Amino acid sequence: MFKNYLLVAFRNLTKNKAFSFINIAGLAIGMAACLLIIQYVSYELSFDNFHANKARIFRVNQDRYNSGKLSTQWTSGAFAVGNAIKVLPEIEDVVKMLGTSDILASYKDQKLVIHHIYFASSSFFNVFSFPLLSGDPKTALKEPNTVVISEETADKLFHGENAIGKSIIVNSDQPVKVTGVMKKWPENTHMKCDYLASYATLLKLVGKFDIDNQWLNDGCITYVLLKPGVEPKVVEAKFAPIVKKAYDQFKNSGEGGVYTLIPVQNIHLSPNRMGEMQPNADGKSVYLLLGIAIFVIIIAWINYINLATARAINRAKEVGVRKTLGSAKGQLILQFMLEAVLLNVLSLIFAFILIICFLPVFSSISGLHISFTLFSSSVFWLTVVAMLIVGTVFSGFYPAIVLSSFRPVDVIKGKLSASSGGALLRKGMVVFQFAASIFLLIGSLTVFKQVTYMQKQDLGMQIDQTLVIKPPLVRVDSFYRNMKEFKNECLQLPAVKSVTVSTSIPGDPVQWNAGGIKLVGTDEKEAKQYRIIGVDYDFLNAYNLKVIAGRAFGKDFSTDTGAVVFSKKGVEQLGFNKPETALGKRIDFWGKVYTIVGVVDNFHQQSLHDAYDAIIFRCIPDVRGDVSVKVSSTNIQRTIESLQTNWKATFPGDQFDYFFLDQHFNEQYKADQHFGQVFGIFTLIAIIVACLGLFGLVSYTIVQRTKEIGIRKVLGASVNSILQLLYKDFAFLIVIAFVVSIPLAWYAISKWLQSYAFRINIDMLLFVIPFLTVFIIAFVTVSVLTIKAALTNPVKSLKTE
Repeated sequence: MFKNYLLVAFRNLTKNKAFSFINIAGLAIGMAACLLIIQYVSYELSFDNFHANKARIFRVNQDRYNSGKLSTQWTSGAFAVGNAIKVLPEIEDVVKMLGTSDILASYKDQKLVIHHIYFASSSFFNVFSFPLLSGDPKTALKEPNTVVISEETADKLFHGENAIGKSIIVNSDQPVKVTGVMKKWPENTHMKCDYLASYATLLKLVGKFDIDNQWLNDGCITYVLLKPGVEPKVVEAKFAPIVKKAYDQFKNSGEGGVYTLIPVQNIHLSPNRMGEMQPNADGKSVYLLLGIAIFVIIIAWINYINLATARAINRAKEVGVRKTLGSAKGQLILQFMLEAVLLNVLSLIFAFILIICFLPVFSSISGLHISFTLFSSSVFWLTVVAMLIVGTVFSGFYPAIVLSSFRPVDVIKGKLSASSGGALLRKGMVVFQFAASIFLLIGSLTVFKQVTYMQKQDLGMQIDQTLVIKPPLVRVDSFYRNMKEFKNECLQLPAVKSVTVSTSIPGDPVQWNAGGIKLVGTDEKEAKQYRIIGVDYDFLNAYNLKVIAGRAFGKDFSTDTGAVVFSKKGVEQLGFNKPETALGKRIDFWGKVYTIVGVVDNFHQQSLHDAYDAIIFRCIPDVRGDVSVKVSSTNIQRTIESLQTNWKATFPGDQFDYFFLDQHFNEQYKADQHFGQVFGIFTLIAIIVACLGLFGLVSYTIVQRTKEIGIRKVLGASVNSILQLLYKDFAFLIVIAFVVSIPLAWYAISKWLQSYAFRINIDMLLFVIPFLTVFIIAFVTVSVLTIKAALTNPVKSLKTE
């Protein structure tokens, strides 16, 4: 019996090739798209899931307030947090980490610039599940001047030698011993580290200064391992009074910080805080893509339901004959369900072929390193099985019920006609398809316009044609003298317009942050937080920052080492609505007094995700930091070679590590660009799948009305009138879909745009363009098929029966 069912199902597929192709193509494309998106979402949700104690590991976040208003949100906090929270009985262990700048490591004749450097306490490998290839995880970070390096770093420095016990020289004068080599970390972790120095090394470097118990020194990232069964809210409640008591003893601490716990598994999809080890993903975007996956596969299933029920009348005689010969309703349902299974299985096979063909393209578009190992993923195969089961039931059950419900007497007498209920359901599903397509198009257009807006927005500074050289790492007798020599040599090059040094550059978060800054003579409660950028005399002019009051720093002003320049947002935070009224005012900066000599207009230090920052520029003639070189666009390669020659002569033994600032700045938008591309591609796929269904449904509708079209033509109907007759129903459905999709799309894009401090306005074009796009596609699809039918000889049309 089963063999007979299978044979009949296969014959039905081959008998109706066009409809079988539309169903299989739509389902295959929908399944492939859904599986790829789910793999993407699964990867984003898998971050830090590999830790053995993942459910008990939390990072201690810090929120800073000014006058009761949230001002900044940090991944790090005071150094004293770790020791203070560890006394709570709910805490099993604590890890303290501090990020630091790049280093130049040397071993024999081999030199290597290492990025992603952190000091970490000895409990690091007890809390986190990062295995060591060699070394003892319990003692590797216990002693001063000991380091654990990554597998890649070990290969580059030691070239296959056993690294354990070897000494390397850091920045030409600091020997450290390698006590561990870490196996390559998984990509799905919020951390990124190539070099872990023991926390004991940090304590040795700061000497007698008791940094470990400081509440006014921030920058320490703290993780806690809770004891089994402990709720994080209990820890937060117990820790809050400890923090308040600690900050109350300092008059200039403002309102201090509020500390909260975030599960390590939630960090990657949480909004970016200041000091993240690497940028987080946008949780809203990830779940929005999951919604697209669901839309695409539902649209594909709806195609099958629509076509199967639309063709029900054609199969009525088959059902009537089977029932007359004794077939039970359950047997007929089984027959039609088996057809749905066969169709879904064939679609799944073609979906696998599509995935294999387009996986490299998807990896490139999404920015994820997804390889063919996804076929070994349990999540992938669970999704496949679930999709097959749900798809078969969802797409096959209703058509099976409809087809098996025909009465033999009605079928044999020819009294059977399409039910109004079935037609209404089909129209409802077509509305859903159109509404989903319009919704996705609105979202895709919004993402495109927002990303374009951010990239083209005036930054308030000039970053083009700027080459940035990373700061020298090798120790020199006089950094100021050497840097002055390098500047003078470079300024003699005809292609070099200016050279300036600063502690921060555009596109990077400002690492120097200070609270407790206020006007001299005001109450301590007026103290606020600011971002501080140390610059030389040339920085403001080199970046063409617009001075709206006062002046920029200048070598002609001997007092400028005691001067500061504020951003417009900075003086507003200080209480001045007019920038010029802030000139000459003195600020108390941690016990030192500085005079405001200028105010620059607001500018975008980072991407347009972030609001303008309250920034203070401090004039530091011998500042150490990134070197920004403004160059002309002519013969850029020769200019780079000349700069490298001067660098090597001035800082012998150091690496010449450079990048172009405009490219570096736009790296901040890479995640948005990838998301926009993925969103756009899968929106297009959803529309294609919907159009396949529309094509099939219109084709079948025309076949059903072939005789009617012939009669109308005989009675004098024009092609246009026939076109209007068939199109008005679909046009009405598109209008309903548009009305349904508008509020949903408006709500969704409004919520998504809220994550951007600077964003596009939501205007009618965002809705009208997608509507017209879907309308035109549907119009062309219906028109092509209708015109073909309308131009057919009426004699042939009337012979169809």
